[in-house]
Amino acid sequence: MNSYKHIFFDLDRTLWDFDYNSKKTLKDIYNSLNLSSHGIRNSNLFINTYKKVNFNLWMKYRDGVLSKEELRSSRFNNTLSVLGISNQSLAKEISLLYIQNSPRQTKLMPNTEYILNEIKNKYKLHIITNGFKEVQIIKMKRSGIFNYFENIIISEEIGYLKPNKNIFLFALKLCNAKSKDSLMVGDDLISDISGANKVGIDQVFYNYKNIKSKNKATYEINNLIDILKII
Repeated sequence: MNSYKHIFFDLDRTLWDFDYNSKKTLKDIYNSLNLSSHGIRNSNLFINTYKKVNFNLWMKYRDGVLSKEELRSSRFNNTLSVLGISNQSLAKEISLLYIQNSPRQTKLMPNTEYILNEIKNKYKLHIITNGFKEVQIIKMKRSGIFNYFENIIISEEIGYLKPNKNIFLFALKLCNAKSKDSLMVGDDLISDISGANKVGIDQVFYNYKNIKSKNKATYEINNLIDILKII
């Protein structure tokens, strides 16, 4: 057992079920805008195309070669383009609906509320996320987990994205925490695990997809409830 005092959590795909909530939002948009009438034969094709486009754009955003505005203006334009559709007004309408509705979805990763309730009085809990402020805060409030956390560190406000060590250094200073007293929990081997490792913070790789990798974290779990075996 380790004497951790501060636990830093990633948000998307660690506590908030990004994949489910995004898919539900996109399916609702597909139906409400009748995208089949534009030649997109089913919602799965629309969703899977978007996921690939968005992933590539987010990698560019994380690497600093794409701005937030470019990301948001490109992702649905590019999605429609891949599907053989040139319609900027439709892409803009989809984008607005997605930004409005996605963060209002409330599904959490399994055992999120249970584990937060178990540890809230024993540790100081914080969030470190690469998302955008206006949507990340809504996600947390709508899903009922906002009040568990003392500090919410959002890359957009800090000017550094995970895995840049500066966002972790900022978090430690803000929370009056030391690396040796801290633990980072996240699902991304690069952003969360490698990033925390750079500043000497122990890491928990939440490997809910059971992926195999040569990159090793301090600990690895497949279910959030297993954090209790570590702390």
